[in-house]
Amino acid sequence: MSVLSEKKYDVIVVGAGHAGCEAALVSARMGATTLMLTMNLDAVAQMSCNPAIGGVAKGHIVREIDALGGEMAKVTDQTGIQFRMLNTSKGPAVRAPRAQCDKRVYAMTMKNVLESQPNLDLKQGEVKEILTSGNSVEGVLTSIETLYPCKAVIITTGTFLNGLIHIGDVTFGGGRAGDKASHGLSGCLTGLGFEIKRLKTGTPPRLNARTIDYSKLAPQFGDEFPSPFSFQTKKITQSQLPCHITFTNEKTHEIIRENIHLSPLYSGKIQSRGPRYCPSIEDKIFKFADKERHQLFLEPEGRFTQEVYINGLSTSFPQDIQIKLARTIQGLENVELMRFGYAVEYDFCPPTQVLPTLETKRIENLYLAGQINGTSGYEEAACQGLMAGINAVLKIQHKKPLILGRSEAYIGVLIDDLVTNGTEEPYRMFTSRAEHRLMLRQDNADERLMEYGFELGLIEQPLYEKHQKRQISIDSWINKIRHTRHEQVSMDQYLRRPESSLKEVLGLMNEEIGDSEVESRVEIEIKYAGYVEREKVAAHRLKQYENKKIPGDLVYQSINGLGREAREKLEKVKPLSLGQAARISGITPCDISLLAITIEKLRRKG
Repeated sequence: MSVLSEKKYDVIVVGAGHAGCEAALVSARMGATTLMLTMNLDAVAQMSCNPAIGGVAKGHIVREIDALGGEMAKVTDQTGIQFRMLNTSKGPAVRAPRAQCDKRVYAMTMKNVLESQPNLDLKQGEVKEILTSGNSVEGVLTSIETLYPCKAVIITTGTFLNGLIHIGDVTFGGGRAGDKASHGLSGCLTGLGFEIKRLKTGTPPRLNARTIDYSKLAPQFGDEFPSPFSFQTKKITQSQLPCHITFTNEKTHEIIRENIHLSPLYSGKIQSRGPRYCPSIEDKIFKFADKERHQLFLEPEGRFTQEVYINGLSTSFPQDIQIKLARTIQGLENVELMRFGYAVEYDFCPPTQVLPTLETKRIENLYLAGQINGTSGYEEAACQGLMAGINAVLKIQHKKPLILGRSEAYIGVLIDDLVTNGTEEPYRMFTSRAEHRLMLRQDNADERLMEYGFELGLIEQPLYEKHQKRQISIDSWINKIRHTRHEQVSMDQYLRRPESSLKEVLGLMNEEIGDSEVESRVEIEIKYAGYVEREKVAAHRLKQYENKKIPGDLVYQSINGLGREAREKLEKVKPLSLGQAARISGITPCDISLLAITIEKLRRKG
C-alpha cells in the first residue's frame, strides 16, 4: 500500500544529473514548489564521463544557460582547474570557452546550491511510475511506494533507464559504473504509449597519475588570463593545472586489430547506435585505418585525486586488453588503471514525441529533458533541463511558453533539431548545425538572451542593468567609429580590412575604450557587419515561415496533392509552423506550398 506524501508539489524533477539540476533550480527560482527525486543523493551533478565543461558549440550553450539564469557556468567558474578559449586564431563564430573541472568539487558545489535553494526539496528515491489522470500528470510513485502528488513532472534520467554496462564479455545492470540502473520507469512510459529505443555511449579508463611518466609527455597549459563562463564572474583567480598530450601508435592499433572480436561493439553484443562524433578507440582504428596515430589528452580529474581521464581512449574491451592498450602509449608504459572503460546501453524516447516546449505530446504536463531525448553531453542536457523547467512553470502559471528560435540561440537549434527530425544516434551540438552561427557567438549570449532571463525573474536587476550599460557602450563606440573619418575613409571601413585591428583604429582616433569585453564586441560587430546583416535578413525571411502557424487539428490526410511520405511525417511530428514543417526531412517545397494554401483557405473560412 502506497504512502501519500504530506506535501504536494508544483513540479517534480526525476533525476539529478546536469539536466535535472538546471530544471529543479529554475523551477524553484520561478516560484514553483519543487521536488528533485534521485536514486542516490551522493551522485548529484556527477560528471560521469570527462571532467570538462564547454568546447566548440558546447561552450556557447553554457553561456546561453547563464544568460537565461542557469547555474552551470557559475559552478564551472568556481571549480575549474584549467580554462582555455578554443579557436582564438579562427573566426568569432567558432571561438568557445572550455574548462577542466574538479569533478568532485563541481558536484559538491552544485549540490550545495540545490540544497540552499528556497522552494526546492531534495529526496532520495527511485521513481517507478508516472501517475496520470486521463492524459495529464498527477504525480509519481517511488519504488518504496511513496506517492508524491504534483502538477508537472520533468524526467531527466540520463543513461539510467534499463542501463546495461559492457566490459568485454562481462555485462551488468547500471546507469554508470558504481550506480544501479532504473527499472520500471521505461515500462511505465511504454504503457503510457511512448515509443522507446536504445542508444549506447562509452567512457575511457581512468589512470593513476603516480604511474604516468610525465617527462615523456607534452604539457598543455590553460590561458594566462582565463575568460569566465558566467557573465556574473568578474575574474578567475584560482591556480590552474596542466593537461598532457600523447598519441596512440602502431603497436596500440595492432593490439586492437588482433582482439577486435573481444569488443562487445564488434562481437554483436551491442546492437545500439553510439555517438558518431565521440567514437570508441575500436571504431577509430577501423573507420580511420589510414591514420598512423590518434591524439590523446590526459586530463586530471581534480586537485585532490590521482585519477586521470584519458580523453580519446573510450573502450569496452576486456580488462586485460585495456591494460595492454594503455601500456603501448608513450608515457604510460607502466601505468596502472584505477577504473576500466566501459560501454553503456540505455533506453531513450525518440524526441519527435515532445513539443518545442519539451512537454510530451501524449501526456500533458510531462516533460522530457537530457539524454532521454537522445542527446549526448552535459551541456546539451543542462540546457534542456533549463528550458523544460521554465516551460513547466510557465504552463502552471498559465503564461506563454518560451520557445527560442534557431536564430536566437544554440539552445533553439538543438531543441528544434530534436523535435522536428528526431535522432537515431546520440545528438551532439556543433556550430555547423546552426545556420546563423555568426549571430550566435559565445560573446554575445547576454545580448541575445538576458532579457528573457530578466523577464522570467531569473536575472537580478543589478546584473541586467550592467548588461544594458555594456550594450549601450558597445553601440556608442560602434556609432562613434562609423562616424569618424581618417584620410577620407570612415573608420569602420578601415577596420573591416583584414590587416586592420581595433587597437590601430583607436590609436588613429586618439581614443581608448578600457574594457576588453566591450573592445572585443565592437571589433567583431564592425569587422563582420556585412556577414551578420546577411544572416539577419535570412533569419527575418525564415521567421515569416515561423509565424505561419499550423492548426493543431489539421488533418493531413485530407490535403489533396500531399504524398504518402509527407502525410506520415507531418502526422508524426505535428509541426507548429510552416517553418518547422519545412525542416522535416523529406518534406519538399511543393509540400510546403500545399500546406500554405490549405492554411490560408482555413483562415478565410474563419
